[in-house]
Amino acid sequence: MKLNDKIIVITGAANGIGKALAQRFAQESPKRLVLADIDGDSLNAICQDLPMAEAKVCDIGTEEGVQELVNSTLSKHGHIDLFCGNAGILRLGGVNTSESDFQKVWDINVQSHIWAARAALPSMLERGSGYFLITASAAGLLTQLGSLSYSVSKHAALSIAEWLAVTHGHQGIKVSALCPQAVESNMTAGTDGSVAGIDGMLPAETVADCVLEGIDSEEFLILPHPNVKQYFQNKANDYGRWLGGMQKLQQQFAALMPENVLDGSQDLK
Repeated sequence: MKLNDKIIVITGAANGIGKALAQRFAQESPKRLVLADIDGDSLNAICQDLPMAEAKVCDIGTEEGVQELVNSTLSKHGHIDLFCGNAGILRLGGVNTSESDFQKVWDINVQSHIWAARAALPSMLERGSGYFLITASAAGLLTQLGSLSYSVSKHAALSIAEWLAVTHGHQGIKVSALCPQAVESNMTAGTDGSVAGIDGMLPAETVADCVLEGIDSEEFLILPHPNVKQYFQNKANDYGRWLGGMQKLQQQFAALMPENVLDGSQDLK
């Protein structure tokens, strides 16, 4: 898929991967970039440098917010070629993570993709073309030490991407799942990426370059950290051995983290 003259929506576009995607995609001469986030000031600053971009302040953690984003884009521009579901949040903690935190992670990291497909799919199917990019994280293929809610939500996000590809691929719908490890963003600011940064924390701009290449070749899995593919294969080839290795890594991780993080009483956005 080439991005020139395309209508593209990007959620979580105010910083990190979303911002980098907007800046990189702008170099490909899209017709319009609709940048969505709850941070209106940052969105407006980005749009000042990107003449084809427009800011859309909305909360994609609600179905109404996602529906309004999609419907307003369709009303104004006629169709959506590429919907990038990139917004996400992280809450550290295990089984004692609060219900409110778990629900917020679920709504933003999982339900937002379902709501986006529910709103955007009908017009895409009518046109016989459309593309969903879902930021699922390497945690969706592996796991996320220190965060049960993030791990579960990213597995679910990957499952949504798979289902859309399987169910609607023959109808002209393309899907890619972006699965990086640690990436420079507000979420990882002031940290080394923890265990997710074991293979290095990538600049968001590097991830955006990988996304452009992946969309161009219409790859399902986009893996900015190449080692993730091998880890995923190791997991499939010998689940028990993989679990053993992850248990050792968990012990190293636990020794570095305060107890109030591991029991779910502290969070990180």
